[in-house]
Amino acid sequence: MTTTTAHASVQHDDERTRVTRWDFQPGESTGRHVHEYDYVVVPLTDGRTDVVTPDGTVTPSLLRAGESYARPAGGEHEVVNAGTAPLAFVEIEVKGR
Repeated sequence: MTTTTAHASVQHDDERTRVTRWDFQPGESTGRHVHEYDYVVVPLTDGRTDVVTPDGTVTPSLLRAGESYARPAGGEHEVVNAGTAPLAFVEIEVKGR
């Protein structure tokens, strides 16, 4: 398991949702983790990430500020800032109704 080096700030957490802001310097990582809940990511900055799965597969991704995306629960990965500038996004986890 990799260590989290990016900075996570939980902005809201209740029985229905958790909102976390992630800030990364170049090369910093979320550490490997599994998503317990469906989630939406809202990039705050443009940037480039490498998403690394447990088998070592690396999927590069370009993020654009304000262009959100959603993913289902269950994914296991590590997100690394693969760019040369700081990167930030907000992750909104949907716990239930």
